[in-house]
Amino acid sequence: MNNDTDIQLSGPFKATDGSGRAHDIKAIRIFDEGYGIIDVYVDFAAPLEAGAYKDKTLVDHILARLRSLGYVGPDFGHGDLGLQDKKLIVLEAPEEFSAFAVSKGWKDLSAEFDED
Repeated sequence: MNNDTDIQLSGPFKATDGSGRAHDIKAIRIFDEGYGIIDVYVDFAAPLEAGAYKDKTLVDHILARLRSLGYVGPDFGHGDLGLQDKKLIVLEAPEEFSAFAVSKGWKDLSAEFDED
């Protein structure tokens, strides 16, 4: 995690996967600025099984955490497969996530190019 460019949305918590295994999540974070679609980075304390980013139960627990912090909107999809890692799940947030991200300090760089 790079504290210079990251916004931490959540600190540590536990989430359970579809097999009933509990996982320690260290943080949920986003980069402090971007264009439109926001990738949400979920850092785990221990390595995950391959394909964990597709585990609906695990992703639902992550979304429940974000909703408990104020996010209101649809579920996320998984981010680019090349971004997934042994201790990291990257989720792609829907457009509705932007308002929540802005409330946490995210800057939408595309807003500078909007024509009124």
